[in-house]
Amino acid sequence: MGTVPITIVPMQSRYNKQVGQLLAQAFHGKFNMLTKRNEDELARFFEKLLEYIPTEPSTQRMVALQQGEVIGSIAIKRKPIVDTKKSRQKLPSWRMLSQFGSWSLIKMLIGLYVLDHKPEPGECYIADLAVHPDQRSKGVGRLLLQWAQQVVEMDPGLDRLSLYVSASNPRAQQLYDQLSFQTLSRENRWILHLLFNESKWDYRVQRREGF
Repeated sequence: MGTVPITIVPMQSRYNKQVGQLLAQAFHGKFNMLTKRNEDELARFFEKLLEYIPTEPSTQRMVALQQGEVIGSIAIKRKPIVDTKKSRQKLPSWRMLSQFGSWSLIKMLIGLYVLDHKPEPGECYIADLAVHPDQRSKGVGRLLLQWAQQVVEMDPGLDRLSLYVSASNPRAQQLYDQLSFQTLSRENRWILHLLFNESKWDYRVQRREGF
């Protein structure tokens, strides 16, 4: 019996719930420590947050589908083109705030802000990569990363793919080693230790061929 094919497609609002669940499963250990919220609550938070992320040319999310189900997701971002016109962004509603708890919401937003990275010119940054627990070690993450590699290869304005990964995540480190991501620096940040109990993070880069 053949392997069920996996397709990589652009994010749509109908995938918000499944992607929210993926993000909660992938990052529950970090954000549970910060907010003491369970996985279902974190999934609802990420689902709602996806509704308020503005669509910009500098950001892009893709999902991996198998038999119509989301089994993985990746988000990339690059340095935005300066635009004097400021677009209006929807803010989280008070209903969302009250459901999650105002203090928990504030701590989550602080955590996301601290983890945020502002790409330099030519840099395509992987903001997050999540794979369903049942699909890990089956090549889904590799497929999503290969899609990101193709984005860099096809865009003359980009020369590298980058990401941050916890030094205490050997599975991810091994995958990035296999895909020739080089460690440029290891940062020891007390604020990340305070928020997530993980202070050592590797900044890794894969340069486009010829650069």
